Amino acid sequence: MAARPFTDAPLPVENKTATAILQYKGIPNIVLPTRPQLPASNDTDFALSYNKKLRSLNSAKFPAIVPLKVDRKLFYTVGFGKDLCTTCVKGTRLLASLNNISFVMPKMGLLQAHYFNTKRGFRIDFPDKPPKPFNDTGAPLTADLGTAHGTRLSKFAFNSTVELALQDTNLLKVESHPFHLHGCNFFVIGTGIGNFDPVKDPSKFNLVDPIERNTVGILLGVGPPFGLEQTIQLLIMLA
Repeated sequence: MAARPFTDAPLPVENKTATAILQYKGIPNIVLPTRPQLPASNDTDFALSYNKKLRSLNSAKFPAIVPLKVDRKLFYTVGFGKDLCTTCVKGTRLLASLNNISFVMPKMGLLQAHYFNTKRGFRIDFPDKPPKPFNDTGAPLTADLGTAHGTRLSKFAFNSTVELALQDTNLLKVESHPFHLHGCNFFVIGTGIGNFDPVKDPSKFNLVDPIERNTVGILLGVGPPFGLEQTIQLLIMLA
């Protein structure tokens, strides 16, 4: 068997291949295995095809209890923005954003502020969808690339079931993004290339035996249309 890193971002990585031999009982040492042919390190199509084949066991011992009733549906776009910067070389700087909002680090820890029941330093009005919809995977925008700034959160009722669609965009440039949920797992019920369609795409969701994770990567697309939507169902238990 052999393995090496997958990277679809235009960044240098240490592209080394790890190999190992798994010898089954009863197989003589004179039988030499054939080294597998690995795909290109940036082969997004192969990575997507492989990920779509992953399934949970969904057995009596390891059940996949996927909730069918959703309390709240969210649509988050992941991308870059450009802000004015008087101290930067070119007068602007790139900022990552969700729904065109760049996170501002609070002076007090968010859990600490919640524990002491203070609203200082954050707001609970993070939008459930982008304020200005556009073709996320179409021709890159060249104007109005500024982002809003703030420490803005979403508040959910306790024991809510939340469906979150994550849409990568080609704002300024495309890049892979990891998504991690602290303290909880979620079901990955679908992936696809292009713009997420809230009417047609739900019929393709895997609600029987999806994989359960706490981290997932939102891959960038290769070739037109650029971008990849990754639809994730989250089970969030919040007070």
